[in-house]
Amino acid sequence: MKKSIRNQFALIFIGLMAGTVVLCLLINNLWLGQFYLKSKTDVLYDAYQTISAAARSDSYNQENFRQQLDQVCSTNNVTIYIVNSNSKTVFESVNGGRQLEYRLLDYIFGFRDDVIKILEQNEYYTVQRTGIKGKEYLEMYGRLDTGISFIMQTPLESIRESAALANRFFAYVGLACAIAGGIIIWLVSRKITKPILELSNISKRMVEFDFEAQYRGGTNNEIDMLGHNINMLSQSLEKTISDLKTANNELKHDIEKKEQIDEMRKEFLSNVSHELKTPIALIQGYAEGLKEGISEDKESRDYYCDVIVDEASKMNHMVQKLLTLNQLEFGNDVVSMERFDIVALISTYLQSAGLLAQQNNITVHMPEYEPIYVWADEFKVEEVFNNYFTNGMHHCTGERMLDVKIEIKDGRVRVSVFNTGEPIPEEAIPHIWEKFYKVDKARTREYGGSGVGLSIVKAIMESMNQEYGVENYADGVCFWFELETT
Repeated sequence: MKKSIRNQFALIFIGLMAGTVVLCLLINNLWLGQFYLKSKTDVLYDAYQTISAAARSDSYNQENFRQQLDQVCSTNNVTIYIVNSNSKTVFESVNGGRQLEYRLLDYIFGFRDDVIKILEQNEYYTVQRTGIKGKEYLEMYGRLDTGISFIMQTPLESIRESAALANRFFAYVGLACAIAGGIIIWLVSRKITKPILELSNISKRMVEFDFEAQYRGGTNNEIDMLGHNINMLSQSLEKTISDLKTANNELKHDIEKKEQIDEMRKEFLSNVSHELKTPIALIQGYAEGLKEGISEDKESRDYYCDVIVDEASKMNHMVQKLLTLNQLEFGNDVVSMERFDIVALISTYLQSAGLLAQQNNITVHMPEYEPIYVWADEFKVEEVFNNYFTNGMHHCTGERMLDVKIEIKDGRVRVSVFNTGEPIPEEAIPHIWEKFYKVDKARTREYGGSGVGLSIVKAIMESMNQEYGVENYADGVCFWFELETT
């Protein structure tokens, strides 16, 4: 990320530190020498005040006066020479004060010509810069009202060396501080921006309708408050999207329902009357036979009763299927869109149906999958898969194998159930989703099929506005349906 906050924060801090160092070096180069010169001038002026005070009180011979001047000389590298009106030495510093005697006389009589610049001058003293043998000094000399003459001198070369040394030292320290500070601010900014990047990733996943990610920060600062609010927003969005998808499905279904309802009633009554006609006739015929005593032996009577019970059971099963289908087609059963793991749903179903598959000598195979989340009505999806699975078991021949697959294709999840056996005749494929249509009526009646299972699949999938279908293979048939992934 070329424009990340971490990089900007670190670069701004390093730039500020580098700018501060450069500014300090510039200030040092421009004004440090002047500051040192003024400081030295102040030292000479303080020494002048001490000499002047001693002259007014005539205290040259006191030990305190000498100690003060010695302190000035040793601390600030100042050389001092003082004489009275009788040319008698009053004070000379141990660092070469006697050598200034002739310079003082030359200044008094105006014989010196090595003055570079006079900095300050009045009737009592003169402050000036001088050059002696290629070296520069700061001097103060003068004569007081009491007849005391004095001269003070301090080298300026040490000032320049100190200023240059200070600048060089400050440059090294500043560079080291800038590097160390840059490393520290990089680490600190990384720690600060890490939760921000985490929030950015969470928001990106929310854009893709993935609401599983949650912010886990725990320092209770402003960023954690933002993360907590994003978690709440994620939960609210997931619930809102679920409600919207449910409402959207209901709306689509309501639009189509009014146009289809009359035709569905007519078709339903026609199909029910046709399908119930045969079992009702059988029940009636066998019941009349029992009543008229056609068969006297117990075995025949039991057979008649078994036929009546079997046909009544088939009628009851068909009626239950028809009621379910009727609710779906008339829109009385609301589709509840929710987010769930389709892999977990199918795995659970196959575990419960394992014993039934073993009893029918059928091998069920399904690869291992990671969790795959979809938006749909979980209970209705299970009903669809149940119809595909039971239909596959009833028509499974040859190797007697059921193969269940889950694939993500073009951003959607496809669930397929393949059973080995005879392919469906091509002319029958468009009709298998119709109520009461049976490709092999004898086989369907053998296992008690009502012919409405695939009609229920069609009604459920259309109520959720999702795709479904069937494909023929040389060695079997594959039924599939698709769901919207998150």
